[in-house]
Amino acid sequence: MLYNDEICYILRPINDKEEQTYTYEIFNLYMENKNLTIEQMKGDNKIQKQFLEEIKNKRIDNEINKSELARILGIARCTIYKYLKENTISNLAPTVCGICGKINSDGLCPKCTKILEKCAKFEIINKNICMNFENLIYIFKYEGIIRKLILDYKFNEKPYIYVSFVNFILKNKKIFEILKSYDTIIPVPISRKRMKERGYNQSLLIAKKLSEDLNIQLQTNCLFKTKNIVEQSKLNKEQREKNIQNVYELKNEQIINNKKILLIDDIYTTGSTVNECSKMLRKAQPRKVDVLVLAKD
Repeated sequence: MLYNDEICYILRPINDKEEQTYTYEIFNLYMENKNLTIEQMKGDNKIQKQFLEEIKNKRIDNEINKSELARILGIARCTIYKYLKENTISNLAPTVCGICGKINSDGLCPKCTKILEKCAKFEIINKNICMNFENLIYIFKYEGIIRKLILDYKFNEKPYIYVSFVNFILKNKKIFEILKSYDTIIPVPISRKRMKERGYNQSLLIAKKLSEDLNIQLQTNCLFKTKNIVEQSKLNKEQREKNIQNVYELKNEQIINNKKILLIDDIYTTGSTVNECSKMLRKAQPRKVDVLVLAKD
């Protein structure tokens, strides 16, 4: 399913130009036959889903196998997002609450705001001597509805939820002022393989919006994940620490030298991931490295 948002499949590489061109042509014909405008197509998930069904049916008629069909539908999604992004002036920000789906220009309705407020912790934990970062800032405990929302956001193709989370975070005056003090925001990177599978980096989406709303530099060309590993969530603490070693690479060190860095991730469990990332960032001799996560387990 497609979502009325700036993100997800735009970030996926489209290598099949022939398939992309085919989708563009069918897309234009579809809008012409249905007498649809760009704005209508951009704002109606039902219409977008119907278009994908049409692509799917055309390909099934040609007796295409399931894996090839999945690849083609992935390209179709990419193409639609790219088309809508290039052919509209307004931002593709959600017009609905990312949690309940009700129309709301902020991406978070008053009712769901109250739900998040009841769950919110807004805690700041000072440096642990074993860690390579100074402070951990977390917004929620990883439990209940927050756990469900993060899992949906991360694994169930609901990337638009990041807007609801970020808007909620920035409404807290104390956290807002703290976050404004950083020079650079860096998301925890994911591997290329994971990017292709998921279609987006959940930490990058959060980091990008924070960067835009706080007017702080977003840096994505310093820290890279060079290996695809077993997901940390499937391992215990000792396994996580071993699993995450030597999977990140630091480039362009001079860009973050003497900078106050805010490292962004979604969940903090043992801290192995953000600690390893912070270790790499420390090689550039930044002034400070702190971590912000949505939830702490």
